[in-house]
Amino acid sequence: MWLPKPVIAGMLLRFLEEDLGLTDVTTALLIDEGVEAEGVVVAKEDGVAAGLEEACILAETIGLRVEYSLKDGERFSKGDILLKLRGNARSMLVIERTMLNILSRMCGIATATRRIVDKVREAGLNVRVAATRKVPPGLRYLDKKAVEIGGGDTHRLRLEDMVLIKDNHIALVGSVRKAVEKARANAGFTYKIEVEVTSIEEAVEAAEAGADIVMLDNFTISMVEEAVKLLEERGLRRRIILEASGSIDEENIIEYASKGIDVVSLGRLTHSVKAIDLSLDIRRV
Repeated sequence: MWLPKPVIAGMLLRFLEEDLGLTDVTTALLIDEGVEAEGVVVAKEDGVAAGLEEACILAETIGLRVEYSLKDGERFSKGDILLKLRGNARSMLVIERTMLNILSRMCGIATATRRIVDKVREAGLNVRVAATRKVPPGLRYLDKKAVEIGGGDTHRLRLEDMVLIKDNHIALVGSVRKAVEKARANAGFTYKIEVEVTSIEEAVEAAEAGADIVMLDNFTISMVEEAVKLLEERGLRRRIILEASGSIDEENIIEYASKGIDVVSLGRLTHSVKAIDLSLDIRRV
C-alpha cells in the first residue's frame, strides 16, 4: 500500500499543524534559532517497525536529514535505534510528538498483526488475518498500511471498495436473499458481494443467493463448525470465501482458523492496539 510522497506529506503536515498551533512556545523561548542538533528514535520495547517512511517524509518536509537504521517490516529489540535525525533543533522539537505518535501506533499495529499472523502460520493454517474498518478518522491509511506491513490483510479501506451487506441493510431490505439479489442486479461487474450473517441459516441463504463472501459474525466455534459442515453438504462451500469475525482474539484465533474458514478479521488490530513505547533523544551538535 502506498500513496505519492506529496500526498503523504500533506496529510502529515495537517497532523503537525493540529499539534503545533501558531508556535511551539516552549521551544521558541528556550532554543535559539540557529542551534543544530542530532536525535535518535530509540525503542523501549521489542516490536516490528512500521511508519518509518512516514517519519522520514515528515522530517524531510521541514528540512531535517534522516538516516534509517531499520526498514518497515523488520523486527527490532529494546534499545535499538529506529532512525537518526540531524538538523535544526527547533524543527526537531516541533515534530517530536507527532512523529513519535505515528511511529508508536503504526509499530504497535504491525507488531500485533505479525504476532497473530505468525501464530496462524506456525499452526500450519492457510488462513488470512484481516483488519476491519474500525479505525479512527484521519488514520485510515496509516493504520491499514501498518496491518499490511505486519503481514495482515487490510480488508475494505473505504465503503466504495466492495459491497458488504450488514444487518441494518438486511433489516431495511427484508431478507438476506433479497439484499444479495438486489445488489447483484444493480452492482457493476467489478464488485465483490459480501454478506454479514448472524445465523447458520443466513449463511446458507447468502451462499445460495450468490454471495461471493460470507462473513460469520459473532459465531461461536461450534456454530462455525456447523455452518461449514452444512455448506459443504449442500455443495456451497467451494463457491464462497468464508470469513469469521467478532469475538476473535489472540487466545482463540487458532480454534476459529482451524474450522475450515478462509479469513479471520479482528477489529482489535486497530481499534484497541497497544502502541510501542519509543523515545526521541536529542543532543546539541
